[in-house]
Amino acid sequence: MKNRQHAYEVTVKWTGDKGEGTLNYKCYERSHTISVDNKADILCSSDLAFRGDKTKHNPEELLLASLSSCHMLWYLHLCAEAGVIVVAYEDKATGTIVETSDGGGHFTAVTLHPEVKVTAASMVEKANELHKRASKLCFIANSVNFPVNHNSSCRTVARS
Repeated sequence: MKNRQHAYEVTVKWTGDKGEGTLNYKCYERSHTISVDNKADILCSSDLAFRGDKTKHNPEELLLASLSSCHMLWYLHLCAEAGVIVVAYEDKATGTIVETSDGGGHFTAVTLHPEVKVTAASMVEKANELHKRASKLCFIANSVNFPVNHNSSCRTVARS
């Protein structure tokens, strides 16, 4: 299969000028809007620890969300191909950042905690195995320089 290329475009617009621009570190808001054509805007800020608005999404949360949703989408695809019928999927992803002495920082690890429900006990083993393959295929996980771990669980649920 020929390697295909895909391009993406987002607009990030700072909305935090309170009239003095960036005159000093404390005089501006970290608010910004992420826009993609024909999609709802995402209102963002920095984390509260960095003078942000705790009611808005921050870049660190969005990175976790990207890792989690990419893994989920690959996982569901692989389950559909393997005949594993998933009827519910929820992940509470966690991550850790370490600040460095120069004021920067980096993620040291992320752990996904997917809770999966399938329709038959005979599917549980395969459902658990497919997380490894999804992890290897996830575009976002393949693009970061820290480990993306998995702590998954799977159980059956009756469908009516």
